[in-house]
Amino acid sequence: MRSIIYILLSIFIIMGCEYKPSANFTNKTLGKRVYTDIDVSLSDPQNSVLIKDAIYKALYSRLNTTVTDKKRADSIIKVRYKSIKFKPLQYDMHGYVIYYQADTTLDFIYIKNKKIIKKTITGRYSFPIRPSAIISTSLRFEAIKNGSDRAIEQFIAYLSGLGLD
Repeated sequence: MRSIIYILLSIFIIMGCEYKPSANFTNKTLGKRVYTDIDVSLSDPQNSVLIKDAIYKALYSRLNTTVTDKKRADSIIKVRYKSIKFKPLQYDMHGYVIYYQADTTLDFIYIKNKKIIKKTITGRYSFPIRPSAIISTSLRFEAIKNGSDRAIEQFIAYLSGLGLD
């Protein structure tokens, strides 16, 4: 009898808290319509395209927001590709690198209702490589894409944590 009362009391307390996932706060922060401005790097335009695709994917799949034009947007996110660095993480017994980490650094500017938030975030992605091999173009693009995706996720989580209106 006591255990039933404890279970019912626990359920009542949990339901009274009205738990809401962080996506609810992020949706409130970003709004339903978001304008994105990606600064295309003239020295490396492929990376800018990858970053733009990663932002669109993150906004749509995680937050169910619509990318729109600047006039109808509730908020604006500007992203600038800052740098990509590859660091060796692991070597084999012959001294060849077999595991790399790609650090993709992005500069974000968030604008809504005359509030401006600037944040630089580095997305990290680790990947294996064959001993004595160089990083191929396809591996490089995959690392940049995944690193950008992680940086964008971190930025969205950062905005969610701020809980701005």
